[in-house]
Amino acid sequence: QVQLVESGGGSVQAGGSLRLSCSASPNTYRRSYCMSWFRPAAWTRREWVSSITTTGGAASAQSVKDRFTASRDNAKNTLYLQMNNLKPEDTAVYYCARARFTYCTDSPADYAYWGQGTQVTVSS
Repeated sequence: QVQLVESGGGSVQAGGSLRLSCSASPNTYRRSYCMSWFRPAAWTRREWVSSITTTGGAASAQSVKDRFTASRDNAKNTLYLQMNNLKPEDTAVYYCARARFTYCTDSPADYAYWGQGTQVTVSS
């Protein structure tokens, strides 16, 4: 069964913004677990993009630092990714995932549940 569902992707011009959402089932979404966003890259199947901790702290990869920010709404069982100043190289399918632990890592192997992805396309 589908446990995580992404939405909010689309086509945007360089410099534009999008906000991705990831809706989870109550037994999959747990406020006590880290949640993250990943995307494919030339060098890896799943590159870590951004995370939100159990206490609301956010962190992002160097490639998107100061442009992307993850957040979460525990009442709605939903994860978000605010994407600003988008660049053509950000074009990818973005996946949300829930970690196996209460803390965050950048390794896909440390995430137990995954969504099906939402497409983001950035044109020049």
